[in-house]
Amino acid sequence: MKVRHQSRVLALQALYEIDCAHHAPGIVLERRLSESRLPESGTRFVRHLVNGVLKYQSVLDTFIHSHAPEWPLEQMAYIDRNVLRMALFEFAVDGSTPVKVVINEAVELAKTFGSDSAPRFVNGVLGTLVEHKKAIAQAVRGLAEKKQ
Repeated sequence: MKVRHQSRVLALQALYEIDCAHHAPGIVLERRLSESRLPESGTRFVRHLVNGVLKYQSVLDTFIHSHAPEWPLEQMAYIDRNVLRMALFEFAVDGSTPVKVVINEAVELAKTFGSDSAPRFVNGVLGTLVEHKKAIAQAVRGLAEKKQ
């Protein structure tokens, strides 16, 4: 398994635990990383994904909600919403990975960890959200400026 894929799996597991069990993000992240065998590049990527999703979660959630209104976030499966958050952060905010790769990885994570309908749902929502990539990035920049 490639390092980036392993990193995404670990980041998803950490985000799931933080979201579902409300455990402290720093503790969850450190524990999960200490139990992994990721190289330093993978560890950095996990930290980047988890911290980025948590930092911009309110903006990410707003866009997810507006493009999946039939599934309120609080009713969405924990896996599905965290796969969506992570992919959205990766392609709209980070932007260092091609969109097609990010969506493919998100669908694979949904296949592995989600329900039978999760891959189709994730693919559909991300396919719609990719059209709003610039607006998402702009909203994140606006949030970052407010926090300064």
